[in-house]
Amino acid sequence: MPTLFTKIINREIPAEIIYEDSHVVAFKDIQPQAPVHVLIVPRQEVVSIAELPEEGDHRHLLNAAKKIAEQLGLSSFRLVINTGPDAGQTVFHLHMHLLGGDQLGHFGVPGFGES
Repeated sequence: MPTLFTKIINREIPAEIIYEDSHVVAFKDIQPQAPVHVLIVPRQEVVSIAELPEEGDHRHLLNAAKKIAEQLGLSSFRLVINTGPDAGQTVFHLHMHLLGGDQLGHFGVPGFGES
């Protein structure tokens, strides 16, 4: 069964998409935890980083984060990947949060949750 993020990638569910290429789609989080809160999602469905295959080129998430930060004019930002329910992952499709736009706390954004 397709995940929520797969449905967004396939345009079955609306989202404010701010970046996409052949490997990833990035869109604004609907419950932002910082002034800038973007989700970067691989087009390929992988449950989490723990299930990421060792083979393949997985730098696309990081390359996209760099491009998005530049596009948004961010000189400082945080990248977060939650893995598993105990870490706050609620959508089981690998994704990375790009947070910025304000000074972020040392260990995280207070109340930072999962989308």
